[in-house]
Amino acid sequence: MATEIVTFGCRLNSSETEIIRQKSEKAGLHALPGESIIFNTCAVTAEAVRKAKQAIRKARRQNQKARIIVTGCAAQTAFQDFSSMHEVDLVLGNEEKLHTSSYRYFPDFGIRHMEKVHVNDIMQVRQNAPHMVDLMEGKTRAFVQVQNGCDHRCTFCIIPYGRGPSRSVPPGAVVEQIKKLTQNGYKEVVLTGVDLTSYGPDLPGKISLGKLVASILRNVPDLPRLRLSSLDSMEIDEELFDLLSYQKRLMPYLHLSLQSGDNIILKRMKRRHQRGDIVHFCQNLRSKRPNIVFGADLIAGFPTESDSMFEKTRTLIHECHLTQLHIFPFSPRLGTPAARMPQIKREIIKERASVLRNEGKKAYLKHLETLRSTYQNILIEKDGIGRCEDYTLVKINKARTGTIIRSKILSHDGEKLRINH
Repeated sequence: MATEIVTFGCRLNSSETEIIRQKSEKAGLHALPGESIIFNTCAVTAEAVRKAKQAIRKARRQNQKARIIVTGCAAQTAFQDFSSMHEVDLVLGNEEKLHTSSYRYFPDFGIRHMEKVHVNDIMQVRQNAPHMVDLMEGKTRAFVQVQNGCDHRCTFCIIPYGRGPSRSVPPGAVVEQIKKLTQNGYKEVVLTGVDLTSYGPDLPGKISLGKLVASILRNVPDLPRLRLSSLDSMEIDEELFDLLSYQKRLMPYLHLSLQSGDNIILKRMKRRHQRGDIVHFCQNLRSKRPNIVFGADLIAGFPTESDSMFEKTRTLIHECHLTQLHIFPFSPRLGTPAARMPQIKREIIKERASVLRNEGKKAYLKHLETLRSTYQNILIEKDGIGRCEDYTLVKINKARTGTIIRSKILSHDGEKLRINH
């Protein structure tokens, strides 16, 4: 029977799900009698962990005989929690999930005494081996992992302990994978990583994310669209900034890891920028490429955040023209410094998150209005949905999946643009 993989969290997890699919099939997991279900979890918030556990319990209730494997960041950082669940048969760490041998820890493969937990010390991992995935199931865009891990220690974040130190995939391997994906018909590739802008220093030579992007664009001329996942704007190197300014094949949408608009909170978060840095970056890049769109991650209710501090985050949305927001109500993660700071009441956190979401909705509606009557290049995805180069969703009535069409935007429904096609 086929193996089901349930994915939580970021684009990097989506990319790794395809690797998990490839490795588990190579191991023969899908050929065993009965069903196997793999949960690729996220640990960014306590709520993400709760949802994963809820999904695992539901899967066991629906299929008492299924093999249930749990992996991902939550499994890496809290493997004891998952191993203690009677619903779970096997727990794999973030490094172990990427190896074929990990999916053979079952009696079906002749193992008599199966250990339930296979999670090693992720902090000892020093290399990020390239995993070649030639086809990403059911998708028109491919996610290519070029970096993993993080050397920073933001006070709210548990992810470095789930992903280990920063490490990069050699540029030659990245280019070869993107060549294969392009040959297989993919029109868009998204470069992913935990801390994407830290790409390169661990590799020989003076490699940077900008040099990698330039190499991809130069060596894969048939790739129409290259996109970047979440970035730290303060770590964008000069070459990458120049490419973002003029290179039309590099998509005009950046999702920025901002978190707050207040300098004191940013310092307590141990972020590497101040409010003024972000405003200057957005204004500077938009002056060079007027059609660029910015999204952002923002945290509501970080410990010690006052009303005036929160107001600076709210007004940052308008000052930087942020249109696609991911709002995170602060969630203390055990083992992080922020969990030991004076906490904001949960009802205040929820209220502030709601305010930011409403501001985000208004900003997005304004963005949709600006695109009315413009002509856009749209990549057609499944189920009658497409995306503009700036990542805005478009409702498509009739168009072939995987093609890029140019069409005039006639209207919108508050969520998606509409065309007459």
